[in-house]
Amino acid sequence: MERKQPARLADVARAAGVSVATASRVLNGSPHRVSDQLSERVREAARRLRYAPNVGAQVLARATSQTVALLLHDVTDPYFGQIAGGVLAEAARRNVRVLIADTGIDPDSEVQHLDSLRGYRPRAVIVAGSRTTDDAAEQRLAEHLSDLLELGATVVSVGQPGLPGRVVRPANREGAAALARFLTELGHRRFAVVAGPEQLQVVRERREGFLSALPEDAEIAHVAAEFSRDGGYQAGRALLDGARQDGGNLPTAVFVTSDVQATGLCTALREGGVSIPEQVSVAGFDDIPIVRDLTPSLTTVALPLHDMGVKALEAALVEDADYPDELKIDTELIERASTARPRP
Repeated sequence: MERKQPARLADVARAAGVSVATASRVLNGSPHRVSDQLSERVREAARRLRYAPNVGAQVLARATSQTVALLLHDVTDPYFGQIAGGVLAEAARRNVRVLIADTGIDPDSEVQHLDSLRGYRPRAVIVAGSRTTDDAAEQRLAEHLSDLLELGATVVSVGQPGLPGRVVRPANREGAAALARFLTELGHRRFAVVAGPEQLQVVRERREGFLSALPEDAEIAHVAAEFSRDGGYQAGRALLDGARQDGGNLPTAVFVTSDVQATGLCTALREGGVSIPEQVSVAGFDDIPIVRDLTPSLTTVALPLHDMGVKALEAALVEDADYPDELKIDTELIERASTARPRP
């Protein structure tokens, strides 16, 4: 006969219709106040599931250190570098220590780092990076983060919802749609979309947001590329090769799903003798600092990356049960010299 597994904190949270963080506050003696109505729902779910709080976890929760763990997909990427800068600046102001781990685009690597960080008893964990479409790996990551919540840590993700804890969520779809409308109003109808790895949810959000706002008569070419400068360069070469096979018929506008990719793409187009924006307009996403200094400077959808890091650290440390579980970060379209009306 198979032995029934004891109820976990995540099971209680699901049954009560609350976040794991809220269930932890009610059942593990957190000083964060939760409304009487929510508290009763959580306690009733715990009684129904015969949930037994982990006494050792409660002791560890009270002995939590002043350390925050920050997991980044790529510490050398300017996108994550700006977010990390915001986390570190706010941590210095609050006198909190930050441990940084570079995980790559791999939920299982994030899990391994979380296991290694457990001994530090972090006060909070911030996971910065797009969620992937690997449901099994994401579930393993979610379970490990739920365990940390049960141990008294706070969990914050920067990216898409879906993991336990709070989330700082950039408006990727909305920003990409605004860019599509801007390029359409300039008169563009022949587009190329250079997208990063398909398994990243951020890529899907930006691509789908852009496509959703294009007119029905738009011609659209798709190019897949690595989320890097070299990936963008290879995408630019692919566009040039395709144009040669099509009698020189380039798209009049290219949307690149990250600025890092866009830097490489612009280099490839220039090397191929293509003038930006006279022949092809190029636009990116993120507004990393270097794109202001490109020639021509890059039109892009700006995210307040440093401020996102600040907000992530604040969400990790704030002691207020009414603090929102999701912080939506708005984007801003920045028009620069890399886009113009298409030539007749």
